[in-house]
Amino acid sequence: MRKFYDISLVINNETIVYPGNEPVTLKQYAFRENAPVNESLITMGCHTGSHVDSPFHIRTNGKKASELPLESFYGKCKVLDLTHIDLEIRKTDLQKYNIEKDDIILLKTTNSNHYKSFKEDFVYIKMNAAKYLVEKQIKTLGCDYLSVKKFGGDNKVHELIINNMTLFEGLNLAEVSQGEYIFVGLPLRLEADGAPARVILIQKKDN
Repeated sequence: MRKFYDISLVINNETIVYPGNEPVTLKQYAFRENAPVNESLITMGCHTGSHVDSPFHIRTNGKKASELPLESFYGKCKVLDLTHIDLEIRKTDLQKYNIEKDDIILLKTTNSNHYKSFKEDFVYIKMNAAKYLVEKQIKTLGCDYLSVKKFGGDNKVHELIINNMTLFEGLNLAEVSQGEYIFVGLPLRLEADGAPARVILIQKKDN
């Protein structure tokens, strides 16, 4: 029997957000004792928790999350174990792996261990690594923190990736081993610059 992994973050009032983003407010406003049902209200940014970025995030004429290609949300996926990297993911770190056209690539780092409070010195992607992934023509990239770029750095890496592939951020790969999986990541159909997503991996029989 195949194993399923939920690699999306739980959304609650303690969910960390990128500095400057809207915090999560989850409030129950109807209670079963005094109403027919329990009901809650949530307020949060479109880039909260596990989410997808759309080109509209970086360009006023870019596609919104509701317009992203459906095929980029599903398919064969390769998880690369980069937990030995201290800070920067470089091209040379990726070249040892078999990365092919239209792959979905997830980068597992030590970031997955730091979702209780925001960590400024998280592992990020260098420009030469981003260019390498573009050259390989992968269709989707997933990272295990709230941004692919260096904290406080410029947006060039972020823009290059979003302009060339679908980007999922805020994944939790702590319990996932390196290998091949089936990826299913379904963002909300929001006409916005990003959208929260439920993301799972399905283990292949030969893992």
